[in-house]
Parts: sequence; C-alpha cells; structure tokens
Amino acid sequence: MTTAVRQKNALQTTFARRERSLWGDAWKRLARNRAAVSGMIMIAAFVLIAIFAPWLAPHGPLEIFPQNSFRPPMWVHSGNPARNGDPSFPLGTDSVGRDVLSRLLYGTRVSLVVGLIPLFPILVIGISIGLLSGYAGGQMDNLLMRFTDVIYAFPGLLFFIIMVTALRDTALGKMLNGLLLLFVSLSLVAWVGVARLVRGQVLSLKEKEFIEAARMIGADTGRIMLKHLLPNSLGPIIVAAAFLIPTSIMTEATLGFLGLGLRPPTDPHAIFPTSWGSLCLEGYAAINSQPYLLLAPAVCIALMMLAFTFVGDGLRDALDPRMID
Repeated sequence: MTTAVRQKNALQTTFARRERSLWGDAWKRLARNRAAVSGMIMIAAFVLIAIFAPWLAPHGPLEIFPQNSFRPPMWVHSGNPARNGDPSFPLGTDSVGRDVLSRLLYGTRVSLVVGLIPLFPILVIGISIGLLSGYAGGQMDNLLMRFTDVIYAFPGLLFFIIMVTALRDTALGKMLNGLLLLFVSLSLVAWVGVARLVRGQVLSLKEKEFIEAARMIGADTGRIMLKHLLPNSLGPIIVAAAFLIPTSIMTEATLGFLGLGLRPPTDPHAIFPTSWGSLCLEGYAAINSQPYLLLAPAVCIALMMLAFTFVGDGLRDALDPRMID
C-alpha cells in the first residue's frame, strides 16, 4: 500500500469518526473522575433515602417510646440489660425515646431541599445582575457592582440569624416549619458570588468576534445576552452551582445547631419532621450519655457535603476547555 493510499484511508477514518461536542467531552471526562462518580452515587443514594424514608424508617420520626429513652445502638452490650442495644432501634434512641435512625432518614429531606430549592432563585438573581452589569458597563455596571459589594460585605450567617430571629413567629416563619424563611434568606445574599462570576465571564466574552458578528446582523441586546453570552458562560455557572449546594446545607445545619433551624412540628405526619442540624443540637445536649446522637447526623452532613464537593471538583475539571484527553 502506497503512502498516498494510507494517508487517504487515515483521513477517511478521521472524518468518519463521530463528532464530539463540548458537553459530550465534558461528560466523558466527568465519568472518568472516580471522586466525582463516587459523589454522584452518594447523592443518588441520599435522594432515594429522602424519597423512600417512610418505607425505610423502622419507626415514625416523632413516635415516642418512653421506656426506651437513651437506648444505645444495637451493637452496644453492657452489664446492665436496660442499657443494652435493641435491634428495634439500630442507632438507639434520644432522650424522649424517639428512634435515631428514623429521624436521621427523614432529616435527609431537609438537607436536600435546602441545598436544591434556593439554588434556583440564587442563580436567577445572580445571572441576571451579572449579565446586565457586564454587558451594559459604565454607570450601570458601577451601580450594580457597588450594590453587590454592599451585600457581600454583610456577614451571611449573621444575616440568617437576624432574619430567622426576627421573622420566626410571623406567617412567613411558620410556613413549611420555617424552611420558606430560610429559602428567602439564602436567596437574598447568596447570589453575589454568581453575579461576580457571570460579570467576569461577560466582560471577557462581549468583545469576541462572534458577539461582534451578532451585533452586525442586527441582534438586539436581549438576544445577544441570552443566546450568545449566557450559553458560553454556563460551564463556570454549573460549577458554582455545585459548590453553592453544600454551602446551603451547612448553613441550615449551623442554624439548626444554634436552635434557629426547623420549627418543631406538631403534625405527626409532617413531611419535614426534623433536620440534621436539630439532631446535632440534641446530640450535643446529651453527648455524655448518648454520643451517637451527635455522631450520626454529623457524619451524614459530612458525607453529603463531600459528595457535592467531589461533584463540583469533577465538573470544574470536566468543563475546563484547557483539559486535553
């Protein structure tokens, strides 16, 4: 076979290969990242636990067994039969006799909801302000960025504490056992990082040739921002969103540990009967007599935050255009 024929066959093979898009390449790199895949598996497991908690929990999360208060986990065996573990309560019970495992399973719902639902208004506010500020420039950019700096300068945790303390007994604070108030609080201050990120992306993209070409063919401002600038900024936005989720989860856990989290439900069939932050508070109060009350929710919080962090790191690497296979 001559050299020319071999070159021709090589070219035909190259052009016959299936084209790979940016998102296809990103998914392949993400799938090869073992930490990211492990994180996605853990997140999927938490989602399934949250959905099927009523079937997985051995008891109701608010069901009280007074004769079994402060029961240790089932693998603990001591000389006192009253202090031995009971298979009916795999992780033991709390101070009033509620099953720790059941409450832990139901607490998964709160952490996932707090991590995911506020993400949408945060992204909408941050992307809108970032797009407008970066593309408009001038006085509009200066005004929006100074407003963003003011919000950024205020301590986030202090703002959440003030909001929850001031509005806890209002109609807003009572909705969804206080979760709606937490959603609003997170949405009001957590968008600043997204806005700064999007503004930086828009500033680097708006002078590119494809944006100039869009202007030349008569594309209006809205079309340029939504059809050209936003799609080309999605990579960093997706990565930022992945890191926002564990931040929100940790905020809820911190407020719950301070006693400012979920309101104690009165309905035994409540969808959100408890949270991991509230369980940490209960465990801290009984750390000497029942250390597993604190250890179990703390481990769950750490695992969920690690899972989303692993996925965020994997997305950052997968969506980096400088990464070469």
